[in-house]
Amino acid sequence: MPSVQPRIGSASINEAQRAFANGDVATAERMCSELVARAADNGAAWALLTETALQRGRPDAAIVCADRAVALMPKDPIPLILRAKCLFVSGEARRSFEAAEAAAKLVGHVPEALDACGAIFGLLGLHKQAKEMFRRAVAARTGVPQYLFNLAATERMTGALEQAEAHCDAAIALDRHYGLAHYLRSDLRIQTADRNHVEEMETLIHGGRLARPSEVMLRFALGKEYEDLDLHGRAFDHVEAGCDLQHRSVAHDDAAGIAEIDRIIQTHTRSWIAAAPPGHSAAAPVFVAGLPRTGTTLVERIIASHPAMESVGETGAFAAEMRRSMSNSSAKAKPAEIGRRYVDAATAFRELQHVRFVDKTLQNYLYCGLIHAALPAARIILVQRHPLDACWAIYKAHFQGKFSFSYHQIELAEYYLAYRRLTRHWRTTLPPEVLLEINYEDIVSDQSAASRRLIGFLGLPWDDEVLRFHESAAPSATASAVQVRRPIYSSSVGKWRHHAERLAPLRARLAREIPEAELA
Repeated sequence: MPSVQPRIGSASINEAQRAFANGDVATAERMCSELVARAADNGAAWALLTETALQRGRPDAAIVCADRAVALMPKDPIPLILRAKCLFVSGEARRSFEAAEAAAKLVGHVPEALDACGAIFGLLGLHKQAKEMFRRAVAARTGVPQYLFNLAATERMTGALEQAEAHCDAAIALDRHYGLAHYLRSDLRIQTADRNHVEEMETLIHGGRLARPSEVMLRFALGKEYEDLDLHGRAFDHVEAGCDLQHRSVAHDDAAGIAEIDRIIQTHTRSWIAAAPPGHSAAAPVFVAGLPRTGTTLVERIIASHPAMESVGETGAFAAEMRRSMSNSSAKAKPAEIGRRYVDAATAFRELQHVRFVDKTLQNYLYCGLIHAALPAARIILVQRHPLDACWAIYKAHFQGKFSFSYHQIELAEYYLAYRRLTRHWRTTLPPEVLLEINYEDIVSDQSAASRRLIGFLGLPWDDEVLRFHESAAPSATASAVQVRRPIYSSSVGKWRHHAERLAPLRARLAREIPEAELA
């Protein structure tokens, strides 16, 4: 979600706003603190303090500031949008939706408010509402690249791919260095020799005037387009350059993520699950999890195409409920309470037509044991893929703040191996009627058999509709949102072979723990 900037008038507030926009959170926070110390009724300063608290990872402080801003500026939608953002970050989906709905009634024709309101609806997974807000923002103020990009991104999620490309073109025409728009546009279709953007992006790269974040995005976009054109050497050149830039640009502690996995393996044992208090057995959600770019969206779309199922997308709700439980100083929540709260959060404000739903939050692979304890009737599906195909697919993608291990071959290999250890642990820990592992390659090679296996595992009657998953009009906010609107294809299988020599460091590290037969 783009930062929500309050409309503010005094020179000091404007200076604080500029500092925040330039990434100087400390200065912005100091200036706003001084302002509210002099005048506690300065709503704009409280609004900006909400943003600085969110940037610092302090959601509790942020919601206090947002509440002050709302009280001081009850007719301004921006504080309400900020409040919705705080509540969303804190896992309060229903209350976040209520704040967003209240803001939507106040936005009028103010373009920045329309754009910000669209962003929070997008975070909530309400892409129809988000699209309408972004459309109104573009209509209210033409010529703003951000508004055009946000509209295009939502159109991509809802399958309006031609419109999305047109709006990306418009954004780039206004700002040719807009890396995000280049990256999004490259993914909207398979590029061809007669219709691609390679020359345009190469010219920008060689011009040397790109900010580092924009260059990173263009490098990944060029990698994608060159791969479409079967120019695999050039594709790897740009992917590697993009990964190197990104790896140097962001702080990351991949050892902590691997240590977390190893702690889970040591503590979430079969005996630990058996000793857990009873969970919430009235709901039977389906969790589809796995590493990114391994086929999780494909599995989700197959399942959600069944008439008895619906998707709630990537909610993050289970992890949020676990964090809430651990931060509760009074008492640790019991599994049944966590399960009930999760179901409420995952289905909040969604008008589901069916009792069962599928949640495709990738990193729920960390919580399989906890999920089973909290929701014993839940079903968990872990999606696997050939190690080198999985790693190449991850390496060539940009995750914008997530999966920091993905930009360095050895770090990627180390995390993949940790994930492999974890999935083997769940295989021996969870009952077979609770956990199913399925290989992406098996779905591609025999869609019908794999689909029947999935539907049978969930205890549902067979329905041919699941074979037509690509015809679904349901939105998808994942990295595979474009691909899952096409029938199953096999061209992604074995793509790592084009880069076998240059992926040698990754392969060598994997080979120390994975049998050669699995890497062939």
